[in-house]
Amino acid sequence: MTQVTAAAVSDRVPILVYHSIREDPHPYIRSFTVPPRTFARHLDLIEAADLTPLTVSQFATMRQDGCLPDRPVLITFDDGWADTLTAALPQLHQRGMAATLYVTTGFMRDGRGATRICAPASAALQWADLHHLVAGGFELGAHSVSHPELDAVPRHVARSEITDSRRELEDHLGHRIESFAYPHGYHDRAVRAMVAAAGFTSACLVKNALASRHDDPMALARILVRSDTSLDTMRSWLQGQGAPVDDRRDHWRTQLWRSYRRGRALVLPSLSVGRP
Repeated sequence: MTQVTAAAVSDRVPILVYHSIREDPHPYIRSFTVPPRTFARHLDLIEAADLTPLTVSQFATMRQDGCLPDRPVLITFDDGWADTLTAALPQLHQRGMAATLYVTTGFMRDGRGATRICAPASAALQWADLHHLVAGGFELGAHSVSHPELDAVPRHVARSEITDSRRELEDHLGHRIESFAYPHGYHDRAVRAMVAAAGFTSACLVKNALASRHDDPMALARILVRSDTSLDTMRSWLQGQGAPVDDRRDHWRTQLWRSYRRGRALVLPSLSVGRP
């Protein structure tokens, strides 16, 4: 078995990404839904490993200032599912753990209970719920308006998705939004530059890899927690094992997949929007 030194573990930062926390998964998000009892076990493992939960902005700031704790962990959520408030927040609050929610603003329910994107409105947060999450210790970040593949849509569309999501959140919450998460994890150099130009100071993707203290702050690697993620796998991630450390390279497979998606978006643009 490969031995991992304490120094190596301290440089392997698990940034977990959840979606929905509920017992009866909605078909739309089934593969990315974790039951509340399993989520509680994950948090117990974090406590047992003596990790320090940080928000993404706390991690970015403390890393820049050179004052990170020895064993940081980041708990993030994407989209804006209602159970982030009803199921995740109580568990986190009970343990005094910080977390970050990346909000797809078009997924928020309006006063009529409707959403602007094709998604199950009954399972979405309302705008007023965001204030309760902030009061409970959540950081809120932007996750676009309609959840498109930002590296496959026209540049002006990507730019609007990035800037409009931040503006909508700031208008509703009355404070600055510092962090962004790329929908589906898809990005390229131009998209990262747009996110930085929009005023964000950090951004997350999904690489199913452990982050490093040396990651580009606009491309922090996260690990996707799925419905079939085992406790042993989670325990391994929290120990800095069981997943590669992001090497920050844009592999040829990624480039080929991006080219395919761009071509597909030209023919069927709706396929790039509104999925989890």
